[in-house]
Amino acid sequence: MGFYKIVDEPVGKGAYVSFCPPQDEVFDMAMARHYISTGNCPGGYGMLLKRVFAQAGDTVSIGGAGIKVNGELLPNSVQLKTDIDGSELPQYRLGEKMLGDSEYLLMSDVNPNSFDARYFGLIVSLQIQHVVEPVFTWGY
Repeated sequence: MGFYKIVDEPVGKGAYVSFCPPQDEVFDMAMARHYISTGNCPGGYGMLLKRVFAQAGDTVSIGGAGIKVNGELLPNSVQLKTDIDGSELPQYRLGEKMLGDSEYLLMSDVNPNSFDARYFGLIVSLQIQHVVEPVFTWGY
């Protein structure tokens, strides 16, 4: 959680981005369970903020053992089976794939319980709204 400012920087590995989720069943479920807020994005979703962990040219796989980028397992990337209320979480799977020009892997770098790429997969550049930088953060 925190305050972030919009910056005029390119989307790239390590950057924080705000994005509108794609309108689909996974995000409908996420909104119904209050993993994400309501807002002005298509489907009535609120914008999300995550960090870019992979971009064009990186090889990514997503599975039960976690997420690998260029063969390295990311910390806190193992999919949880259930949320804190005991509801089953989606178990997204992606075999080894080299990301194309418009594809990004977005994850939390601070919250191991985050609703992120482990559950919804890749995000495309058209969904990314802004690159942001933290001004003041708290928690996790």
